[in-house]
This record gives sequence, C-alpha cells and structure tokens, in this order.
Amino acid sequence: MITNPKVIIALLFIPLAVAIIYQDVRYRRIPNKLVFATLMAGISLNLVFRGWHGLGSSVEGMVVAFVVMFMLHLVGTMGAGDVKLFAAVGSIVGISSVLQTLMVVALMGGLLALGKMIYARRVGRTLMGVAQFFYGLLPGQTVPRLEVTADGSNTLPYAIPICLGGIVSVFVFHA
Repeated sequence: MITNPKVIIALLFIPLAVAIIYQDVRYRRIPNKLVFATLMAGISLNLVFRGWHGLGSSVEGMVVAFVVMFMLHLVGTMGAGDVKLFAAVGSIVGISSVLQTLMVVALMGGLLALGKMIYARRVGRTLMGVAQFFYGLLPGQTVPRLEVTADGSNTLPYAIPICLGGIVSVFVFHA
C-alpha cells in the first residue's frame, strides 16, 4: 500500500496535469472542470495528510498563487486559465512552497519560450517586446499592454510549465 503523501499527490495530479496540458496545447483552453478537480484534490489531500494546518496552508497557497498570477494577467502576460490553474497548483503545494513553485514554473516557461522563439525565428522581435515591458516597469513609465495575435503563434500553452513545475515542486519542496 502506498502511504507516501508525495506519491499519492503525484498519482492524483499527474493524470489531471496530462489532461490539462493536452487541452491547452490542442485547444488553447484550460477547462474549469479540470482546474476545479485539481483545486479540490489539493485542498482535500492537504487536509487528509496534514490536518487543519494543511487545509490552511492549501487555501493560503491558492490565494497567493492566484494574486501573483492575476497581476501578470492584468498586464497581458498570462491568460485567465493559467491564473486559475496556478491557483489550483498553489492549493497542492501550499503556502510554504508557492513562491518556489512560481520560480520553477517561470524557469520552465522561460526555457519553453526560448525554444519556441528560436524555432519560430523571432528572437529579436521577442527580446524587443521583453525590453519594452521591463522599461515600462521603471518609475514614471507605463507598462505596455501586450497584444496577442489571434492565431496564437506568439503565445505558449503555459499549462505545460505550470503543471510540470507543480509536479517538480511536490517532490522537491512539498513538506
């Protein structure tokens, strides 16, 4: 019988992550049903394995993850589905690991973006957009609203780094 909480969490999260990644890659949409199932799994498992402290940690992780990603959504760098998905992942890893998970997700997303940039031969154009974004963060400047083409050729299915980063974080950071 499997009793290691990390393994049980992974066994429940990995099939959900595969389904979410498939939906995001294929249709560029992350179904709310799958996000809700992930959220409920995270809250329930933390409650079962860590009691009321686990429940509190799970809810706090969800809120912090949502707020951080929502700020990115406001400037146009993240889709609403990605915000909700990262909140669900935050409920799995809990408050103590949500910022580390964000760093893992950002690194994985950066590697994925770099690969796509090179493959699509858009390195110069993309780096110029990144420079404009960071220039907009300086005092007295305005963060530009990033426009996304309708065909999705300039975007990434960010469920890939969010889900993979969540799985890595469960094994590396989760208590």
